[in-house]
Amino acid sequence: MFKLGLLGQNIAASRAPALHTMLGEMNGLPVSYTLQVPNDSGAEAFQAKLESLVAQGFTGANVTFPYKQIAIDSADEVNDAVRKVGATNTLRILDGKIAAFNTDYTGFIRGYRGRVGDLPAGKVLLVGAGGVGRAVAFALFEVGATEVMVTDLNIAGAQALVKAVNDAGFQAKFVAPEEAADAANSADGLVNCTPVGHYTTPGCPLAKTAFGGQSWAFDAVYTPMDTEFLLAAHAAGLKIVSGFDLFFYQGIDAFEIFTGQKVEQVQPVWDGFREKFAVVSELI
Repeated sequence: MFKLGLLGQNIAASRAPALHTMLGEMNGLPVSYTLQVPNDSGAEAFQAKLESLVAQGFTGANVTFPYKQIAIDSADEVNDAVRKVGATNTLRILDGKIAAFNTDYTGFIRGYRGRVGDLPAGKVLLVGAGGVGRAVAFALFEVGATEVMVTDLNIAGAQALVKAVNDAGFQAKFVAPEEAADAANSADGLVNCTPVGHYTTPGCPLAKTAFGGQSWAFDAVYTPMDTEFLLAAHAAGLKIVSGFDLFFYQGIDAFEIFTGQKVEQVQPVWDGFREKFAVVSELI
């Protein structure tokens, strides 16, 4: 049995258990996937919960808010994506040792190429410098980004991400929130990695007038799938990469890391998951 879990706060509505158990069924592997909520948002509570999973013989765990950076300190080894991003969302447990990966990074790359193909990402405006924003910022350079302009209401967080990207040898610059619309006009791609657009925090992180003239757009939010951000991008003729693409492919990548088995037939999983959970979109 592959015992898997999700470590995070406010995760009751997560679809990760459904995705991983479906992957297990479709690939002939016994999989359990349970939600694991530490007592609080601190590092000690996270470590205690993770140690409990190791003791119970878990194979691995995904990690979400607010532990993606904290979790690195619990890993015995980290891969290149984690080193670049400074965060992990996937922990594999093998022989009592913990290895950290970042499938937000690899999942975005797969989702982008699946929707946009070989089109270079070009100059990108990234709104949101949190955990997912960090992963996407670095992943953008794997799909042809020339520069990433970062804006966030958390000025210090945005500036820290810009420094990390530049220190890694890539090109990034900070954009003040009040200048985001102007920066969008010079961008080839628009990216939302804030919670704005979620069912619980509706809206659009950019003025609707900022859309137009770019080539593509990505929104990390996937509940709903057709966010105000993506609807505005679609109306302006941009190619779309959805948050569901990221959720789906990061899950596939994590499953392969946990089980050591490659998912050869991705499309049937995509179709089955969307049908089972009535995942509806007019855009993808």
